[in-house]
Amino acid sequence: MTLRPAQTQAIPVSERLASVIDALGRVVVGKQTPLKLALACLLARGHLLIEDIPGVGKSTLAQALAGTLGINYARIQFTSDLLPADVLGVSIFDPAAHAFRFHLGPIFHSIVLADEINRAPPKTQSALLEAMEERQVSIDGETRPLPEPFFVIATQNPAEQIGAYPLPESQLDRFLMAIELGYPDPAAERELLVSGDRRRRIPEISPCADAATLSAWQREVDAVHVAPALLDYVQALLAASRGTSGATPRLQRGLSPRAGLLLVAASRAWALLAGRPMVLPEDVQAVFPALAAHRLAGSARAGGPQAQALLHAVALP
Repeated sequence: MTLRPAQTQAIPVSERLASVIDALGRVVVGKQTPLKLALACLLARGHLLIEDIPGVGKSTLAQALAGTLGINYARIQFTSDLLPADVLGVSIFDPAAHAFRFHLGPIFHSIVLADEINRAPPKTQSALLEAMEERQVSIDGETRPLPEPFFVIATQNPAEQIGAYPLPESQLDRFLMAIELGYPDPAAERELLVSGDRRRRIPEISPCADAATLSAWQREVDAVHVAPALLDYVQALLAASRGTSGATPRLQRGLSPRAGLLLVAASRAWALLAGRPMVLPEDVQAVFPALAAHRLAGSARAGGPQAQALLHAVALP
């Protein structure tokens, strides 16, 4: 009997995604939840902000993700003298052709690591705004589309460190999630000390996918079912974050409707990672802190222990 093409797809999407997490875990040790959040953010077509001290593996995560998924990657080191043209590209006059030719900047890659983004001044930070929101770049009166898929991972040093420029709210809102890696636990740190720098393993990574496969997985996310009762739950979270339910009077500003759309998309991605065809409340609760912490404004600083306690109270009333 001849098998039809549909019958040859023996490995479910969730198992293939689990293999991606497993491959990432061999490079970034002891960080299963942040790795899953990073992959869910990519599957939901969002962008990721990693806020942490230097040396905990932020850049390694971005490189390992690109290598595991088999898609092209560029790293931009943000510094105080970085210019927007260093990110987007520049037109250079070609004497032979008597015309200007545009040279693509590193933004024209599928995965872009904006390393230490808050070390660059606001003008350079803003060069990413159109790219992250519209997935295109407008230069010299011409609009150029960015590749699909397109994913920005930005790392950020703590704001109290010397030479850091705080990201404005409009920039923060472009990131679907903000996560922290934190220090490894003692067992993971001992493994690192014994085996050495895990970045040396990145060239040895065998890709588990490619750009076309990743795009197919993103379409799978769109097909995950969201029941009306689940949407009621999401709306209740949005109302609670705005203080309209009386549950969170400490907040000055709640989550926007766009944040609600992104919450649904991220929850769908988390459900797909778990191998489920529909979203459950625990999927929403799993991604809510990473999505909401950097968007909420109030007396509790986003990402700090007060903000996490507040988010827990909102997400798990």
